[in-house]
Amino acid sequence: MGFNCGIVGLPNVGKSTLFNALTNSAKAAAANFPFCTIEPNVGVVEVPDERLQKIAEIVNPKRILPTTIEFVDIAGLVKGASKGEGLGNQFLGNIRSVDAIVHVVRCFEDPNIVHVDGNVNPIRDIETINMELIFKDIEAIDKRLQKISKQAKSGDKTAKKEVEILTKIKEIIENGERIYPYMEKFNESETDLIKELGFLTAKPILYITNVDEDGLSEDNEYVKKVRGLAEKEKAPVVKICAKIEAELSELDANEKEEFLKELGLKEPGLNSVIREGYNLLELITYFTAGEQEVRAWTIENETKAPQAAGKIHSDIERGFIRAEVVSYESLIKESSMQKCKEKGLVRLEGKEYVVRDGDIIYFRFNV
Repeated sequence: MGFNCGIVGLPNVGKSTLFNALTNSAKAAAANFPFCTIEPNVGVVEVPDERLQKIAEIVNPKRILPTTIEFVDIAGLVKGASKGEGLGNQFLGNIRSVDAIVHVVRCFEDPNIVHVDGNVNPIRDIETINMELIFKDIEAIDKRLQKISKQAKSGDKTAKKEVEILTKIKEIIENGERIYPYMEKFNESETDLIKELGFLTAKPILYITNVDEDGLSEDNEYVKKVRGLAEKEKAPVVKICAKIEAELSELDANEKEEFLKELGLKEPGLNSVIREGYNLLELITYFTAGEQEVRAWTIENETKAPQAAGKIHSDIERGFIRAEVVSYESLIKESSMQKCKEKGLVRLEGKEYVVRDGDIIYFRFNV
């Protein structure tokens, strides 16, 4: 798998409650005091995909295996974290290792749940977290510039180029902005360098607005403000009630369905969180289907067939000959793999084929 989202936010915004509901476990402690989470908790979550079940209904395999994504519950950050406040350096280090950031923002009033800053203000809360990430990136840039400036002055072209990129980035974040919204302005080699250096604000971000039960039907003023800010940052927003999601995670399938009906919901809000996290990382799903199993596989968008095969086993990538591919839509329409073959809907693709989301693939290989 190897793809993960780090869940961040101020203390007491509902991060650990969300994590427990996501992973359907009591792995992450949830309590009404700051720094309840110190070591990051890690949970592997199935990606909801109705296509998997529909393929299985046609193929009738012995087992069904969904694809997964990893969520990491990172301790609450506070103002001054970049300078070590609240064990901040440790927490920021944990964020550096994730592929994307899920930022939980409190958007509800409750006098019984303390707020680390005394009152609910989601924009201030987001800015607090973002500024700490920015301060840490500025520190990293300064250290890097100090290291390579001498090489650049001596005529090293690679070092010169890196100094140029770092200077551009520093200008962006010194204006109080994250790097990620500007990534499209850099070319491929520049983007690769930025990712390689692991800047915190260069990671894609998903905002989760945690509301109370009354806030699920219509956006409250807090949620509207978050959506406005997220739009400027080109970031998706998912609205959930972590308390309800926690209750749902403890019910069996029938009870869950009944509870969702009572709430007027089609599915748990966490399904949207998982899917958006998956999309945020620009991941797609392809399927393998046979008598033994129907299985979903996670790959990055624009992955070629041999590398997609390598997700199953390195030998298949090494000995790749060709891929037999049929689209999900074709299989569903024909209701049979045999009919797809008879109608010429199963394509033979070579090493340069770029796998598409929803492809059902059988790999031919020889080692």
